[in-house]
Amino acid sequence: MFTIGKASEQSGVNIETIRYYEREGIVPKPGRSTAGRRLYSHDEIATLRFVRRCRDLGFPIPIIQTFLSLTEQDDRSCGEVKLLAENHLDEINTKIENLTKLREALLSLSSNCDDGTATCPMLESLMKDGFGNVGIEQNRH
Repeated sequence: MFTIGKASEQSGVNIETIRYYEREGIVPKPGRSTAGRRLYSHDEIATLRFVRRCRDLGFPIPIIQTFLSLTEQDDRSCGEVKLLAENHLDEINTKIENLTKLREALLSLSSNCDDGTATCPMLESLMKDGFGNVGIEQNRH
């Protein structure tokens, strides 16, 4: 059995994050020593590591909870996991497209800047109601 510090070290999950995961029911609360200290088993540390890896891939907590519930099922469906992963990948691709548009807009705006002039085309463009033809959407997510 391991203390929360050792569990943090071995799983790569910050101590406060471990406590948060326990409070929110993402991972079960571990047993406690007679002194009241949390004690983690190898399996509980493996679960923390699993959650960290999922978070590293950008999966939201509800999806991670689904993954955890599926790991407990003997007849789990890989199809469900694949669908969740593909949906997440679609979201990532949308973010990449939006970031690419944002990058292009900033490049376009900043390319019009001249050092030492009284009027900055980029600032003037940003003060307008729209962004003109720089190619980014006005609505924010």
